[in-house]
Amino acid sequence: MSEVDVRPRRAAVELALASHPGPTVAVTLFAAAMALGAGAPARTATLVTLAVLAGQLSIGWSNDWVDAARDAAVGRTDKPVGAGRLPVRAVRAAAWAAAAACVVLSATLGWRAGLLNVATVASAWSYNVRLKSSAWSWAPFAFSFGLLPMVVALALPGAPAASWWAVAGGALLGVGAHLANVLPDLEDDEGTGVRGAGHRLGRTGTSVLATGTLLAATLLVVVAPAGRPTPAAVAALVGAAVLAVTGTLVALRATRSRLPFAAAIAVAAVDVVLLVASDWVV
Repeated sequence: MSEVDVRPRRAAVELALASHPGPTVAVTLFAAAMALGAGAPARTATLVTLAVLAGQLSIGWSNDWVDAARDAAVGRTDKPVGAGRLPVRAVRAAAWAAAAACVVLSATLGWRAGLLNVATVASAWSYNVRLKSSAWSWAPFAFSFGLLPMVVALALPGAPAASWWAVAGGALLGVGAHLANVLPDLEDDEGTGVRGAGHRLGRTGTSVLATGTLLAATLLVVVAPAGRPTPAAVAALVGAAVLAVTGTLVALRATRSRLPFAAAIAVAAVDVVLLVASDWVV
């Protein structure tokens, strides 16, 4: 195989890695599961999935574009742009292209859902561009994750709403995931001038608050729906507690570990399953 054949393929792989594939895939699957679980027609579920995917790709690529210099300064080998394996112009172009696709796809969901989806993506961009280095770093996560259930609900036929506890649970999950995600990079971030909420709280405070918000989200999804919680829901709550506490213990001992964020994503997956099994659309 010639070098000309290899380079585009390698660039495509690096571009995929720069999109933050873990959270991008997870959030997209969560949106798809909520849409299908709420009985969305196949066309609606597909459009919701594609609109959310485009938005998540734009968020991931814009993050690596904006952070390129900082990632290079601390030697982040897991970041293709910061490591010099992908030019900044490529990821910047990809971020804008995905953002444009998100706007177009969001428009197919109806004006309410579409406008709200674009707002959640714009909120996430505000974190990448500005709020990451402020005490308000948690706010875009609360806003964007909290309103994701509302985006899905409004895209359904008749444009119903999401229940208050689905919105509140999503907001809490967003904050918990954000705090868990910054734990491995606290020292590197501070060295490059980034001082978000997690950096101001310190490792112990951030770890404990991440666990608390993740557990609060799960508890809300278990107890807020009408009727008594099922044994399966209680078991899911216990499982989520084990995951969240394990993440905290790891964060306090292995400061570079990405396990706390993986645990947060797992808790979010548990919560989405609980949400889909409940009557969350009103």
